[in-house]
Amino acid sequence: MHIDILTVLPELLESPLNHSIMKRAQDKGLLTVQVHHLRRWAVNEYGQVDDYQYGGGAGMVMMCEPLVKAIEALQAEGGPFDEIIYMTPDGKRFEQRDANQLSLKGRLLIICGHYKGIDERVRQHLVTREISIGDFVLSGGEIPAALVVDAIGRLLPGVLNDETSALFDSFQDGLLAPPVYTRPADFNGWKVPDILLSGDPRKIEDWRHDQAVQRTAERRPDLLGDQF
Repeated sequence: MHIDILTVLPELLESPLNHSIMKRAQDKGLLTVQVHHLRRWAVNEYGQVDDYQYGGGAGMVMMCEPLVKAIEALQAEGGPFDEIIYMTPDGKRFEQRDANQLSLKGRLLIICGHYKGIDERVRQHLVTREISIGDFVLSGGEIPAALVVDAIGRLLPGVLNDETSALFDSFQDGLLAPPVYTRPADFNGWKVPDILLSGDPRKIEDWRHDQAVQRTAERRPDLLGDQF
């Protein structure tokens, strides 16, 4: 998979994309992430990529021309994008199902908004998917973009050491993940449930499912709907 990211603050993406699982994915050649400074396509020698909004009001707006030029240049280099994604608070709430869908794509572009956002015409004519990570506002789209890349990248076959690990994450089956334990079995009198020490895979699987349902009912009943 190849992911391009357009931003005015590329340094914000250096650490999240160059460590841990994302670094492993790129080292294995399973994921390529290229971060591009939007000012490469600025409208003048001063590096301008934003301007005042028509109609007045506080805050600058990211201009059409730099964004369109950047998208056209990247597509000329590597071919068309399967999705052009804009990170914005008023987009669709990002969920595990979205990560699953996007992990099946071959080439993505993520636009990181800043200031008051991007010119609406880019959203209307070029953006194919708008994503929000929650009902709050951040200084820019870089942290949300890193989050989306991480959620997608870890799903790519071969990225995780245990291929089945991602299948049992929270939300993959509409439930929160069950509680997990490790050694020692008894720590300060805090004991691991006997069922997990039984060695019976079927009973353990049933217990984990029951715990997942219980935890979801307690913490996120909205996820259950009419399932149970």
